[in-house]
Amino acid sequence: MLGGAAPSATDPRATACAAPDAPAGPRLLVTVTGARRVAGNVTISLYGPRQEAFLTRTGRLARQRIPLRSTSADACFALSAPGDYAIAVYHDENDDHDFNRTLIGLPAEGYGFSNDAPTTVGLPAFGDVRFTVPPGQSSMIIHLRY
Repeated sequence: MLGGAAPSATDPRATACAAPDAPAGPRLLVTVTGARRVAGNVTISLYGPRQEAFLTRTGRLARQRIPLRSTSADACFALSAPGDYAIAVYHDENDDHDFNRTLIGLPAEGYGFSNDAPTTVGLPAFGDVRFTVPPGQSSMIIHLRY
């Protein structure tokens, strides 16, 4: 487990990510919690180990948009290899596929990062969001901030 409590073996989230027909290689179950409304979707973007690629469209390895049916959402990523990764998420409340900001540039929608990295002013340091995925299945919980 990489952050927060891991789902139990009987939890459907864990069994979906560990399904027998899942591709070989590590799998990462990401649970995003704390949505203030059940509306829109949660967009989860996965990045590799290169700091300069973090939060760039060309640096993104995978992205999933999960429709919200409760105040949390789960996504399973099949990874090519163990190693270092980083995640950024946002709650796309109006489902416009864009991370909306206020007139002064502050986030208008919920957001979060792997390791629940702090964001007091600006973006978190890459070292705070990077995490290592071992072989097999791992899980991470990311709490949205508004």
